[in-house]
Amino acid sequence: MPDLLHEIHIAPSILSADFSRLGDDVEAVLNAGARVIHVDVMDGHFVPNITIGPLIVTALQPLVHGAGALIDVHLMIEHPERYVEAFAGAGANVITVHQEACVHLHRVLMQIREAGAAAGVALNPATPIETLAEVREHCDLVEIMSVNPGFGGQRFIETSLDKIERARAFLPDSVALELDGGVTALNAGALVAAGANLLVAGSSVFGGQDIGEQYAALAQAAGEAV
Repeated sequence: MPDLLHEIHIAPSILSADFSRLGDDVEAVLNAGARVIHVDVMDGHFVPNITIGPLIVTALQPLVHGAGALIDVHLMIEHPERYVEAFAGAGANVITVHQEACVHLHRVLMQIREAGAAAGVALNPATPIETLAEVREHCDLVEIMSVNPGFGGQRFIETSLDKIERARAFLPDSVALELDGGVTALNAGALVAAGANLLVAGSSVFGGQDIGEQYAALAQAAGEAV
């Protein structure tokens, strides 16, 4: 598993980027120090929105990997096992599937690793961390959703802070812990202190005039908790 997953990082989500200038926006956060780029994939079934496919990952791969950064793909889709190889082949370093979307979660995690990517599991806000009891030794990353998945710009669900603490105590130390949704400079430090080491941020990075400055503010806030 890439060492970057064990470090503390803000992972900018391109869901909130300007897709008419996606390469420029991603380059801006990479230049500001981002080393994990988060790609949200939605199918209009598992969540009520449709976003992107492997072609975007293929297009971003030279830019992201050229900067020494990782592509972190979050599959908010039904039947994710059908697309694991396509995203791994496109350049995804991490592929995360939803526990709620996988009938045979262990099999899918093994499939992701066999495809050459780190294997992640995401949990919706209402899904207890304890549902991963039988697969926690087979995950490289667990992603806690602190908003209901499907749209960017949502408000952080406050009970997620306690869930992060419980998740960190429940998971092996080798498993990275990612928090996704509602991350700002005001709560980033508390989230890291609770046990998260990867913070997915969309609108708080890409929502203003100076992308690099906004990324730097979040990174500083997260780093202060170390």
